[in-house]
Amino acid sequence: MLKFLSIRDFVIVDSLELDFSSGFTALTGETGAGKSILIDALSLTLGERGDADMVRSGCERAEISAEFDMTDLPDLQSWLREQELLGDANVCLLRRVLDANGRSRGFINGRSATLQQMRDAGEHLLDIHGQHAHQSLLRPDAQRDLLDGYAGLINEAEELAGLFREWQTLLRRRTNLEQRAEAVASERELLLFQRHELEMLNFSVPVWMELQADYTRLSHAADLLETAQFGVEILSEADTACLAQLNALTVRLRAGIEFDRSLQDTLNMVESAQNDLQEAVYALRHYLQKVDADPQKIREHEQHMAAVVDASRKYRVMPEQLPETLQCIVARLDDLGSDADLAALMQQEAAAREQYLSAAKKLSAARKNAAEKLSREITSAMQTLAMQGGNFAVALKPLAEGNAHGLEALEFQVAINPGSPLRSLAKVASGGELSRISLAIQVAASQAATVPTLIFDEVDSGIGGRVAEIVGALLKRLGQCHQVMCVTHLPQVAAMADAQWRVSKSSRNDATVSTISILKQVERVEEIARMLGGVRLTDTTRKHAAEMLKAGLSLSS
Repeated sequence: MLKFLSIRDFVIVDSLELDFSSGFTALTGETGAGKSILIDALSLTLGERGDADMVRSGCERAEISAEFDMTDLPDLQSWLREQELLGDANVCLLRRVLDANGRSRGFINGRSATLQQMRDAGEHLLDIHGQHAHQSLLRPDAQRDLLDGYAGLINEAEELAGLFREWQTLLRRRTNLEQRAEAVASERELLLFQRHELEMLNFSVPVWMELQADYTRLSHAADLLETAQFGVEILSEADTACLAQLNALTVRLRAGIEFDRSLQDTLNMVESAQNDLQEAVYALRHYLQKVDADPQKIREHEQHMAAVVDASRKYRVMPEQLPETLQCIVARLDDLGSDADLAALMQQEAAAREQYLSAAKKLSAARKNAAEKLSREITSAMQTLAMQGGNFAVALKPLAEGNAHGLEALEFQVAINPGSPLRSLAKVASGGELSRISLAIQVAASQAATVPTLIFDEVDSGIGGRVAEIVGALLKRLGQCHQVMCVTHLPQVAAMADAQWRVSKSSRNDATVSTISILKQVERVEEIARMLGGVRLTDTTRKHAAEMLKAGLSLSS
């Protein structure tokens, strides 16, 4: 609901700050006092276009700020979060600045916002009904949402939208598959060949590393054999083999120790070297036994390696990336495989369509019943609002294909005069009539309406007496579940309000300014008496005003 409004240098308002409460508030005052300024200012915060003429004469800019409590508006909170416009918890602050040069800026929770974003936020917060432009009930989507809310069909409508999206997704997949069937078949054939080719390669990174090492060894087998044989010969088999020379040295060192014990360390080192060399001989002989110089095996390794290198070049990857390439091919084949069965996809699509149609027909039937009931209620309310013989209808127009919202388009239609044809609510000419019809709609669907604040302008145009009392009672009833404000010149309407504000105009420093006063009970009696009797007030008029106020208060108890 609207909590606070600040207006600076706007038209004939120099500075105005207002705190709002729940319930029904009436705005009254002399003709020309500026009662519409409040509505105009709020309209700007809701994204309406403004111009330099709205800036108070002699000022640089006009500024309007409106603070709303959005505790019970989760959809708005989600939207603000998506737009990265969230501010303080449960608070939505709309601010509009108009410069004297014509420049306009908008802000939501202190962040710069476009007019469209301000309009989108405003649709969750406030509706102005009357001759002004911000009227959500003229929008087909708002009419549909109101009917669904009235009938308790919000969840069913959301589920239907989901079923429609699922059906359309399958429809697009089937259509795309049919359109590209030949291309898909060619791609699948190529992928099958590539998968077979890579699977036959039987490639793995560990085996590839081992293959390269094995090939390196095999390709140098002759040199390795020669080296090992040379080592065996020079260490143990030649006439001057190292081991034979060391054996001779060992014998002589042992003999020399008998004469000089200091040779023992040298003998130990020679014997250690002798043992190491003997181990080397054993290792070289073992190596000679296992070295394979088979030319056939070398050729096989070369062929395998060449196949791997060719595949890596073909797929433009490093050999180590071939397993990942195979996985991508298999995954793509899986995707094509699920789409390839056109018959199965057509069955899925047909099932989704039937599920959608079944749910849509149930929703249509429920909407039809609700539309008839809502039409009767609003038509009945019109008879009490100076539109005797008028008729209201919620028209459900069948759609050839259906959409996410169902099998019908919805339109509010009205006939103001007896015998007149029903026309779209958006084409009703009279602002006062449109306001009163909107009032009847809002009262009938008050439990379903999601916008917390409603402002009515000129709902009492062309009415009086008993009808005015009925309008006031309807507004008071609507104020029990919404925050309601009404600009009125009828005392019967004002007397029904929970609170009353008086708009007045005065001269200050050779300039005309408009102010708003929140009236106490005694002041309300005087204001309603003025509305009843004009400039010269009598005790009888004041008494009548007090009685009207008392009667209005009794409706609250």
